Amino acid sequence: MIAIPEGVYKIGTDQPDGFLTDNEGPQITIQHPAFSIDETTVTNEAFAIFVKETGYITEAEKFGWSFVFHYFVSEEIKKANKKVPNMSWWYAVGGADWQHPEGPDSSIEKRRDHPVVQVSRNDAVAYCLWAGKRLPTEAEWEIAAKGGTDFEKYYWGNNLLENGFYHCNIWQGDFPKLNTLEDGFASTAPAKWYEANAYGLYQPIGNVWEWCSNPARIDLTAFQKKDSSYFWEEHQKIDDQMYATRGGSFLCHQSYCKRYRIAARNGNTGMSAANNLGFRCVK
Repeated sequence: MIAIPEGVYKIGTDQPDGFLTDNEGPQITIQHPAFSIDETTVTNEAFAIFVKETGYITEAEKFGWSFVFHYFVSEEIKKANKKVPNMSWWYAVGGADWQHPEGPDSSIEKRRDHPVVQVSRNDAVAYCLWAGKRLPTEAEWEIAAKGGTDFEKYYWGNNLLENGFYHCNIWQGDFPKLNTLEDGFASTAPAKWYEANAYGLYQPIGNVWEWCSNPARIDLTAFQKKDSSYFWEEHQKIDDQMYATRGGSFLCHQSYCKRYRIAARNGNTGMSAANNLGFRCVK
C-alpha cells in the first residue's frame, strides 16, 4: 500500500469540463489525516485468493447474469441474451461474472494481473472486510490520484496526450463502434501497466471504474464536515443505493463520457456489476 501524508488538499474543480449534475465543484480545501491506499486496483489474482479462502459468491454469480458492453459480446452470446432497455450499448449476459468478464465464453486465465471486474460495490465491501481494509472516500481517492500535484485532469499534467503518447487506457476511435487501440488495449490493461503517479499509484485514470465508500454526487463540503470512518461505518452494509465511482474506464471517450479525469465524478447502484467496474482499498 502507498502512504499518503496528512495535509491540506484541494479537491474538486472550478473548470466546466464535466456534467453539471455530477457536482464536480466548486473546488474546496480540506485538512485530511494520513492514510494508505493500494498501489493498484484489486487484481483477478488477489480476488481469487479471497474467494478461495472464504468461498464468497459474487452478486453477479448469484443473479446469474451481469452487464457487458456490446463491443465485447460475441454474436452467439448476443443471440442468446438481450440488450438492456434504454442502454442499447449494454447486454444483460447470462453467465457473466468475475471469472468470465464478457460472458461464459470468456476467461481470466491470461488476465490474472488485470483488475478484477464484474464486482458490485457489495462484493468490494466483502473483500475489504476480509482484507482488513475499506473502500476510499472520493476525497481520499482524489488526493491519492493527484500524486501530490495540483492537477485536476491527469496526474501527469493537463494534456491527455504527450507527444502522441497515452498514459492511460481509454477508448480511441469512433465510440461505441470502433476502437483503434492506440493505447494498446480494447478491454482492461494489466493493473501495473502504465507509469505510476508521484505517490506510486498505478492507473487511477482509465482502465476500470473504482468503487468508493460514500454515496454518489454528494456535495464536496461533506468531506470537510465528516471524516472517512463516518462514510465507511454508515455505508458498509449491503444495499443498493447510488454510490460514487471514480477514475473512468477503458470505455471512456470524449464524445460521450468525459469522466476520465481526476476531478470527474460518477456513480452506480451498489448491486451493479459490469465488465468495466473494479475497486482498490484503503486503510
